[in-house]
Amino acid sequence: QVQLVESGGGLVQPGGSLRLSCAATGFTLDDYALGWFRQAPGKEREGVSCISSSDGSTYYAESVKGRFTISRDNAKNTLYLQMNNLKPEDTDVYYCAAEIASICLVEGVYDYWGQGTQVTVSS
Repeated sequence: QVQLVESGGGLVQPGGSLRLSCAATGFTLDDYALGWFRQAPGKEREGVSCISSSDGSTYYAESVKGRFTISRDNAKNTLYLQMNNLKPEDTDVYYCAAEIASICLVEGVYDYWGQGTQVTVSS
C-alpha cells in the first residue's frame, strides 16, 4: 500500500523547535520531488518547502527561510523538516507530498499526500 506518514508534530513554545518526519511505504522516494505544505481550516494551502530528486536543490517560502531546513534520506525512504525558532503563525497542519519529478516546485501536481500532523506554537 502506497502511503506517506508524517510524525513529529506537537505543541511547542515560541522560539522552540520541532522536527517533522515523513516516511514512505509501498514505493521508494528516490525519483520523487518532495514537499512540505501547511494549511489551517478555512485557509489556502501554503507550500513551505520542497527538495528535488535530481540534485537535492531546495526551495523555501519567504516566511520560513532561515528557520526551516528540509532534507531527505533516500536510504531510510524518509523526508524531514527541521523547524527552528518557531512562531505562533507557524501553527498549522503540516503535510508532506511526493511528485514524480526531478526538480521540485511547490506548484507541482503531487501524486501522493500524507494525512497531516498538527503543529501548534503557543505559550
